[in-house]
Amino acid sequence: MPPWSVRMFHCLPGFRDFYPAQCAARNYIFEQWEQTALRFGFSRYDAPLLEPLELFKVKSGQEIVAQLFNFTDKGDREVALRPELTPSLARMVGAKSASLKKPVKWFCIGENFRYERPQKGRLRSHYQLNADILGEPGPWADAELIALCLEAFSVFGLTTEDICLRLSDRDLWIDFLACLGCKDERTLQVLAIIDKIERVERKKTIDDLRVHFGDAAEESLSKIDALINIRDLDDLRTFLFNQSSNVEIKDRLTFRLSQWKALLDRLDGLGLTPWIQIDLGIVRGLAYYTGFVFEVFEKSGRSRALAGGGRYDHLVKKLGYPDLPATGFGLGDVVLTDLLDEKKLLPDFTEAPDIYVVMGDEPERKAALGDIARLRTLGFSVEYALKDIAFGKQFKSAGQSGARLALIYGSSELAAGNVKIRDLSSGSEIDVPQKNVASALRKALAKAPEKK
Repeated sequence: MPPWSVRMFHCLPGFRDFYPAQCAARNYIFEQWEQTALRFGFSRYDAPLLEPLELFKVKSGQEIVAQLFNFTDKGDREVALRPELTPSLARMVGAKSASLKKPVKWFCIGENFRYERPQKGRLRSHYQLNADILGEPGPWADAELIALCLEAFSVFGLTTEDICLRLSDRDLWIDFLACLGCKDERTLQVLAIIDKIERVERKKTIDDLRVHFGDAAEESLSKIDALINIRDLDDLRTFLFNQSSNVEIKDRLTFRLSQWKALLDRLDGLGLTPWIQIDLGIVRGLAYYTGFVFEVFEKSGRSRALAGGGRYDHLVKKLGYPDLPATGFGLGDVVLTDLLDEKKLLPDFTEAPDIYVVMGDEPERKAALGDIARLRTLGFSVEYALKDIAFGKQFKSAGQSGARLALIYGSSELAAGNVKIRDLSSGSEIDVPQKNVASALRKALAKAPEKK
């Protein structure tokens, strides 16, 4: 490259530049998420972006390393940018479990990183709402978490016409697979196959199942298909009880189905039944999940999962701390922003001040600058020209700024102890005493059209 050439730099693949409009949209989403979580009684926490690599290997296995931004730091420690918040949360809660009031209801809005091929809806960096309840084993915690997850969508104007929550259960799958003769480590391997069943050709699924079921692979897949297609709790009960005569398995199924009824009753009481679909096709392939799991999908089917979560009752213990039941979900900003854009549910984020100040030369400039500083202290958004330009050009800039009002400091007005307020939409003007400018602006802003 010649020494006189100029090098152009670009954003790294899978990362995003947030120009003011995009930053305003992102912050709007964050604000809605935060307000929603606070209304549900969740407390905000945060965790480091950089964590020990081993934390993620313990949680997800050695294979997770290929998906991480990881390196050895200057202290010769193996570290990684966090790909998710759950391990950090489990570490934090586990470390102070004895002193924390139960249940722990925490949320975080944070950036996560994964080194994988960027694609629509999935980048190498994204922000995510994480909400978790720890210390409560019953289905009431699952219901509360599902309610928060759905509210985090509906607060933007999304309805049951747009999205649904598909509810499943890892415990039921374990008992069902036991009826088919699949137990222990094989169960997790089969669940990983089932997790991909919608995205893989049927022949490959049969071939993968043949490793575990031999010649009964096709018959087993037919039963798996039947379970996945059930949408009613009574039908689910009938189907499962017809799979085995084993008393121990039936006892476990009886308990588990009672938990389903308790959860569905609570969700119905919260008015959420129209949002919920029983769908055992949701498995959540990660091995640490236990009990109820769920994913939120766009109903058009064009999008990947918008959110997902479920129980992970043994993760805190797996990290070396006292055992603590837990359930949580994550909702990413990339797929949500795409959906809100498509549905035209994001406001127009044109950044504009409330007031644009138009001023003459000295002494008008000195008086104006003093009032600008005072008005900003009082909470007004105020802008003015940063170089000396004529009155006419200042008025043009005021119109282009998107401000609702112009505050005019002219020599004749100041000689009378006044300033002029102009409504930039209607063009109407009033003179007010300079000493009363703050109260006059509040009244004028209450009458002026809202910024668009």
